[in-house]
Amino acid sequence: MDQQSRNDENVVEITSDSAETATPSAESDKAAPSQKAKAMKETVEWIKALAIAVVLVVIIRSFLFAPFMVEGESMHPNFETGERLIVNKILYKFREPDRGEVVVFHVPEQGRDFIKRVIGLPGDTVKVQGDDVYINDVKLEEPYIADAIKQAQANGQLYNTESDFPNERITEATVPEDTIFAMGDNRSNSQDSRALGYISDKELVGRAEVIFWPLNKLSFIKH
Repeated sequence: MDQQSRNDENVVEITSDSAETATPSAESDKAAPSQKAKAMKETVEWIKALAIAVVLVVIIRSFLFAPFMVEGESMHPNFETGERLIVNKILYKFREPDRGEVVVFHVPEQGRDFIKRVIGLPGDTVKVQGDDVYINDVKLEEPYIADAIKQAQANGQLYNTESDFPNERITEATVPEDTIFAMGDNRSNSQDSRALGYISDKELVGRAEVIFWPLNKLSFIKH
């Protein structure tokens, strides 16, 4: 092969190499905007998901369920200070409270929430004698504190050492309409309807449903 032919071959090879090198660069330039667009789309989707989650949390907490932390010993032995509960806020929008249910209610005069147990319903006559509670002259069976009462009596003590109705606002023990009479399970250490008066339905936050903290106490609340 003469010199001219070899030069022509070299030119062809060089041109071919240049074309191959240029092709990936062009593809990379096209891919870059596509990857950026994909990343932007994913970011927008995450923002949407977070926004929806926040809205759901607000709706659930405002209208359906809310956390509540127990403070004090008024519901001992069934609830302890520091336990965290889930409160059902919507239940009483559809029905009235039942006797024996554990409820959370707001006391405007004190600017805070209380947790107690429903004892008297509208129209009930409530009377407390020693450790016994009477509803319409019938002794109320209270299995949720039966063991605590037995233990106190075994020690020669009354479980309930508070006077019946120390608050002068309660002139009689008949529960008015649209209210409840609530008491703490720890009768000797509970600021409840004996002192606070009758609890208006409009001040009810809801019914305590679940103990979710600490984890070893995780359980549904028996009513």
